Order: sequence, then structure tokens, then C-alpha cells
Amino acid sequence: MSGTISIQETGVEARLAGAFATIDLRALQQNYRALAARAAPARTACVVKADAYGLGIAKAVPALAAAGCDTFFVAWPEEGRAVREAAPDARIFVLGGLFGREAAEAYAEAKLIPVLNSRGEAAIWEGFCSTDGVARPCAIHVDTGMNRLGLTLDQARTLAEENALTGALDPVLVMSHLACGDQPDHPLNQRQLTAFTQVRRLFGGIEASLANSAGIQLGADYHFDLVRPGVALFGGLSGPGLEPVVTVQARIVQIRHVRAGEAVSYGAAAVMQRDSRVAICAAGYADGLHRALSGSGVPLREITGGGHGFAAGRRVPVLGRVTMDMTMFDITDVEGGALTVGDRIEFFGPNIGIEEAATAAGTISYELLTGLGRRHHRTYIGPSGESGTSGDQR
Repeated sequence: MSGTISIQETGVEARLAGAFATIDLRALQQNYRALAARAAPARTACVVKADAYGLGIAKAVPALAAAGCDTFFVAWPEEGRAVREAAPDARIFVLGGLFGREAAEAYAEAKLIPVLNSRGEAAIWEGFCSTDGVARPCAIHVDTGMNRLGLTLDQARTLAEENALTGALDPVLVMSHLACGDQPDHPLNQRQLTAFTQVRRLFGGIEASLANSAGIQLGADYHFDLVRPGVALFGGLSGPGLEPVVTVQARIVQIRHVRAGEAVSYGAAAVMQRDSRVAICAAGYADGLHRALSGSGVPLREITGGGHGFAAGRRVPVLGRVTMDMTMFDITDVEGGALTVGDRIEFFGPNIGIEEAATAAGTISYELLTGLGRRHHRTYIGPSGESGTSGDQR
């Protein structure tokens, strides 16, 4: 792989943008390789639903394919079509199932593999394939304890027995989904593992998949034949060899001097205890930077401290309520002159971890990534020739 670095820019023009998102496709590839090494000898697929967790399928998928991934999972057929454009030779599974015969036709046209979540969906796919006698591949999803999607154990057993006689379906994968993989000691993990081991025996001779990002960390017993990391690829989980992928910053549009006793932002919830310098940044909750990050004035602040940014080598606290278009930071302790209008403050990235930012907002890294707004100027950094097509992909 070439060591040459290419930089592509999309979205709002840099000179006009208040919010900035830098996506390091090199780090994305490194995370894939680290997870693949951890899961070996199991194969490693990539979950790129929600437009590659908000980072852009047209950018992320070619980078992941160049790193060695040949299997992708998405939530809905339209996402599958986008992956097909970005990786023409990939194997693509659609987790959301089938909505009817017209959907089945779209799957076939784009060579997408449906994940069948019910007997009804299995019947739709079986009926569609029978019209021209082509046994197209599918995956079987069995619920082992999450109670979201999937056949029950009894339904799976019946389907396996019937299909052994008729051969009407061509399953290439049987899968389930961990509900508590991010809680290693939760008893449901072991119960799901036991149930899925039974399910795998029903569908012998095909791949089996249970582990998501967190499940990979649970150990080899959970890996089976194929693991399906999602958020860990994009820097949303910490772990050995995993690197931050996304850095989100906002431009300072004004620095104000606020006297002790004066209030900042809506609701006058933040009252200054000292004469202070306040940086007003051009990004807010309309840009995916949650109002719950507010340094005061939201119920979460009664439980935990507010969010922080990073600028001029220091952590700086969010001050007052985050607004639709702007966020305030207390920069009183930053050396005078170190920050000025036009400089940027990091919301999350290499200095403020995305998990820390998510915790401060009372949410999870998944939501911060998928919620990045359209007003960001996006910069994609990656190996030359591997960072996808130009243009805003959101």
C-alpha cells in the first residue's frame, strides 16, 4: 500500500464553515486490521449502516475494502445499493429484512443478501426465488435473547428441518445479536452463547456469526466463523490497537469578557464566579453536538460534570447551555493571546475521546457519530487513491 497521503474535502466550504470534521481513513483501516487480528481465525466483516456511522459509505467502504474487507452489513436495502457502488465485488448483507416482493426484486438486482428475520420473510424470499428457479443466498437471523428481530429457537428449528427436505432456501449465514456484549459479566451473554451454539448445529455447513464490536472483546468462544464490528471500526470504542477516526472542531467566532455575577447563554443557568473569558464557537446541537453537553442548565449536570473541549493545549469546559448554532467555552485559564477569533476548539478527537464526550452528554458514541450534521466542512485523509469519490456523501 502506498504511503502517499491524499486529502479530500467535502461539504461546506472551509472558508464558510463553522464546524469541521476530519475523518482519518488510515485510522479506519488500522482499526479494521486490529479487529481482524483479534478475531482470527474468524473472518471479519464490517457493519457500515447509517451511512458508515455518519462518515460516508462512499468514503469508508473503499478504504475498508482496500484494507481487506470483502463482506459488509447494512441496515436497509438503499444502503446496500450505496455499498454496491463503492465496492462492486463485495458480499453485502441487509439486516432489516424484506418488506415484500418488490423489495425482494431490488435485492436481486443489486445482488444484496437479505437477513431473514421471520417465517414471513423466509416465505417471501422463497416465493420470489421459486419464480425463476434461482436459489439466491440469504442469511437466517435467530433471536437468542435480545427480543428485537429474529426467529425464535423453535421457528429456526422448524425452518431448518423443512429446508433440509425442500432445499427452497440457500442460507449462507446464520446469525444472532448480543444484547449485552459491552457488559462482559452480564449473565445474558453466556445464555445467548449457549443458545446460539445450539442454533449453529441446526444449520450445519454454513457460516455462523454472533459477535459485534463489543462481542469481539468477549473472546474466541463468541467469534464463530464471522465477526461483525461496527462502531469499533470508527473509533467509537477503545481497545488494543484501536485509534480515533473522527475529529470534530468548531471555529471561535467571538471572545467575550464576562464579569463575575453575569450569566452566559439561555436560562442564565451559568453565572460566572469570577471575571472570565468566554469563547463562542460556531457549532451547536444542529450540528450534532448535543444540548446535554451543556455545562449547566440541564438535568444531567446534577449527576455528572459538563462536557469539555480542547484548545491551546488545554481542556476547556463547556459553559452554559449549548444552543442550536453555538457553544460557549470558558477559556479563562488559557494563556491570554493563545486563542483568537478563527481558531478552533476540539469537541472530540485525539484529545477529548468520543466516549468521554458521549458520557458527558448522557449518550453513546454511536449517537454522536451518526448525528454529525450537514454543516460540517469534511476533510478525509487517507492513502492515495483509496479515499473514495469526491463530493459530499451525507
